[in-house]
Amino acid sequence: MASSTASPTASGRGRRKKHPSAGRNRHTSPPPSASPFDGEFIIADSFESLQISPAENPNPRSFPHSVKQQCWEKAEKVKGRDPDRWRRDALGNVVFRKFVGCRGCLCHDYDHILPYSKGGKSTLENCQVLQATANRSKGNQIDVSRSDLIKKSAYCRITGRDMDLLELTSYGDLTKTDADIGCKLQ
Repeated sequence: MASSTASPTASGRGRRKKHPSAGRNRHTSPPPSASPFDGEFIIADSFESLQISPAENPNPRSFPHSVKQQCWEKAEKVKGRDPDRWRRDALGNVVFRKFVGCRGCLCHDYDHILPYSKGGKSTLENCQVLQATANRSKGNQIDVSRSDLIKKSAYCRITGRDMDLLELTSYGDLTKTDADIGCKLQ
């Protein structure tokens, strides 16, 4: 039987019908051993029409990057740690900057204080850093007490050494503030 892009009949047997584009040029996948650079490249004539990021937030439910940055900056700092990497959420949980949207105890979300579904806007005033587990348990509820959210937070006992290892593996270096250095060599 000749190879084509046709599919078998409903019973799975019999003659195959030819696909309408069977005679036209089609892009075929390279063999598994081929390099991704063995294929054809399309080079744009002009980069002027390309846009890196939209001027407006395409998803009004999501916080724009600038708001997330400012929201991170307004969260409480962790003593002795780089504030660009470590913060405390609105409940006092320690969170790590690189862990966003996951389910671990150091993961965080940018939470709408007044839920979007209840009319809350994606603005800095309505944004807070919140441990992802607590944020998911809050959902779109307005009347959840702080103590209930704290109970639903993922408990995490993390040592300074654990934090050091996370920084080294995530950033390739370690930064601490002077407040965290115990002894200085003279």
